[in-house]
Amino acid sequence: MEYDDDDFLMISGIQHFSFCPRQWGLIHIDQVWNENIKTMEGNIVHENCHNQDFIEKRGNVLISRGMRITSKTLGVTGQCDVVEFHRDDNDGCHLYGHDGLWKPFPIEYKRGQSKQIDADRLQLCCQAMCLSEMLSVPIEEGALYYHETHRRERVLLTENLRKEVKEMLDQMHHYLQTGYVPKVRPRKGCSSCSLKELCLPVICKKKSVDSYYNAVFEDDLL
Repeated sequence: MEYDDDDFLMISGIQHFSFCPRQWGLIHIDQVWNENIKTMEGNIVHENCHNQDFIEKRGNVLISRGMRITSKTLGVTGQCDVVEFHRDDNDGCHLYGHDGLWKPFPIEYKRGQSKQIDADRLQLCCQAMCLSEMLSVPIEEGALYYHETHRRERVLLTENLRKEVKEMLDQMHHYLQTGYVPKVRPRKGCSSCSLKELCLPVICKKKSVDSYYNAVFEDDLL
């Protein structure tokens, strides 16, 4: 199956969905957004990454920033912060204007530090799956660079990660097509979410709209 361009999802949405499906729905279906200190810090971290005119060569490594990527089979589009192409004449791909074969190694830049949940790893894996489809080359690993620790976390792009990406995207496409915004499920991270004033997780947890109206009607009857 191939998706039409109009049905493409943003790759960055995978991180939102993994963290909180409702957050993803509010941003990508209801089109609402709000900044906080963490989102602003994230924007600053990415400013230098998304320079599409920047291509650097260091020995047998080519470095590309802000590379646009898509996948018709996954129905997604977006940008890679950084893609390193390592010279590999056994298992690489052809690059226009460069001799030999080159192996892609995607790197996603993140604020903060490494997390226990796989949200960042899933986003990186989706980028690698897009690159693999576009360049017809297998990609087994990539890296996450965390701004707070100034360290790279090497990520093996396992079959389990790839399967989770596909299942998550299928669910996201279904929600987008039906216009369904997932219900709130309050969690520890709600307090740091930039959308907490719009989502109102505490209020939504206490009482649904249906229960509110039922209570009002019961009071009127009494």
